[in-house]
Amino acid sequence: MAKNIPVIDTEACIACGNCEAVCPGVFRLNESLGHSEVINPTGAPEDQIQIAIDQCPAQCISWQEAAD
Repeated sequence: MAKNIPVIDTEACIACGNCEAVCPGVFRLNESLGHSEVINPTGAPEDQIQIAIDQCPAQCISWQEAAD
């Protein structure tokens, strides 16, 4: 069974930190790079990650099928 992982479009990310606030085990705001990044794609349940995706004001987080 394919597993989905969150990915961030770093070009679209506005570095607001919402994703890290909702899922600190998955996302981290990298202020030196000017965008958030995925630090552990399985660091929270998918429904919690979906909340972070839904609350992203830039809509720059999406699901991607993980490579086996």
